[in-house]
Amino acid sequence: MGYVVLALLLIVGAAVAVVAQRRQGGRREPVLESAAQPAPVAVAAPVAPPALTPAVPPALVPGPRTEAERWVERLGAGLAGIDAAGDGAAVLALADATERYRAAKGELAGGRYGSAEAVAVEGLYYVRGARVVLGLDPGPALPALGTPAVTARDGRVIVADRTYTVSNRWRGGVTPYYYAGGVVDGRRVPGGWYSSPWWNPALAAA
Repeated sequence: MGYVVLALLLIVGAAVAVVAQRRQGGRREPVLESAAQPAPVAVAAPVAPPALTPAVPPALVPGPRTEAERWVERLGAGLAGIDAAGDGAAVLALADATERYRAAKGELAGGRYGSAEAVAVEGLYYVRGARVVLGLDPGPALPALGTPAVTARDGRVIVADRTYTVSNRWRGGVTPYYYAGGVVDGRRVPGGWYSSPWWNPALAAA
């Protein structure tokens, strides 16, 4: 009887072990799902700031006074660097330039900068005329005077009921005297080279 009970217990134990083994073999390990990765975010490339043009400080911008002083100084330098060498036409041109230089300095001192600049430029035209008479380089171009100018090589101009030969170029013995142009007795007289310095009565009568 004891052997029978023992055999039954072994059979039951074996059956329980088989069932347990089958249950364990059929169980699946849980799979951990990875968390969803966020989509990559597009990052814009850095934009370089626009190039900035440096502003010119107000102190460096030339004003009317600075411009007038520059022209007056240029006229003074032109007068200091030339010798008439006894030539009558050159002497007259430099005398006219010197007269404008003094007038321009007076206008500058009085705060009339526009007038000072205009007078100084006119004086430089006379310096230019003297250089041409002396056979020197006339120098750089000058701003227009705003007065009429002779354009023909040979012409005639009537001033104060007198007729003068005039030309757009210097010709020794024919039109040696330079006049910058202006208004005489309410009439505009063109600038150019004249046969006589009618604007200087003392020399014209000589």
